[in-house]
Amino acid sequence: MLAQAAGSFWMPRQGTALAGEVDSIFDFILWLSLFFFTLIVGLMIVFIVRYRQRRRDELPETSPSHNTALELTWTLVPVALVVVIFTVGFRGYLRLTVTPTDSYEVLVTAQKWNWQFTYPNGYSDPELHVPAGKPVRLVMSSQDVIHSFFVPDFRVKRDVVPGRYSKVWFEADEPGEHAILCAEFCGTGHSDMLSKVIVQPQAEFDAWLDNAGGFLDKLPPAEAGERVTRSLGCNVCHSSDGRRLAGPTYKGLFGHEVKLRDGSTVIADEDYIRNSILDPQGQVVEGFDPVMPTFQGRINDKEITVIIAYIKSLSE
Repeated sequence: MLAQAAGSFWMPRQGTALAGEVDSIFDFILWLSLFFFTLIVGLMIVFIVRYRQRRRDELPETSPSHNTALELTWTLVPVALVVVIFTVGFRGYLRLTVTPTDSYEVLVTAQKWNWQFTYPNGYSDPELHVPAGKPVRLVMSSQDVIHSFFVPDFRVKRDVVPGRYSKVWFEADEPGEHAILCAEFCGTGHSDMLSKVIVQPQAEFDAWLDNAGGFLDKLPPAEAGERVTRSLGCNVCHSSDGRRLAGPTYKGLFGHEVKLRDGSTVIADEDYIRNSILDPQGQVVEGFDPVMPTFQGRINDKEITVIIAYIKSLSE
């Protein structure tokens, strides 16, 4: 379901009330710039034609040295316009910056090349679910390089820098879906770092969160493991159908011999998979770069166990 009205020629659709304010400021500056561009270029053409030299012996007229009314006009009018632009822009900046105290907080983890959204009950998901009509505050951090959280429909963009927390907030009034992009080049998979905001009615959001939060106890281990790998973004680098991505495929991995970059070989059993998740640089597979970040402290034993069950199921 799509939310809000369609976008304009210049802008995507407006997913929040603040998006309308941002567009108003943009439109005002755009049309003001076009007006003065047309005015100045038009006057230049008129003056060039009217005051051109018609004969070789014709001398230029004496230019006026001072005109108080004209100088006041071209000074006060731009100053007034700049004051209006600054006032409206600063008010919009404050609204985008100051988070309402009753905001619903979600933790965001960015890493090459996926987003992970963690809710107050501890559940993590690769898509951002939020209740409609309630302000949402995102506290964002990066596990590797600089990323940039960007929702075009909300006119919200904020860099996510390693070693610090970035905050941003928004309030979507209507249910719908909106694209999430990374607006900072972060490596070869940058263009695949996509997700979406799913805005739901409050009751529907509450039901979704209650159901999603307990899936480890409700689903079969292999199915729960597949869901955990998606929530952590493992599927971005590891395929389940044998395709070669940034990391080895899961398909047919369990129980088989794996050759490492140091020349040694290991059997891909439960301990190998666990060590690869918690210390990925310790056992880098031959033919692949050591780009996988550690998940130490971000994943518990129960989640590791169901991931092992999922990978094991792809070798049966």
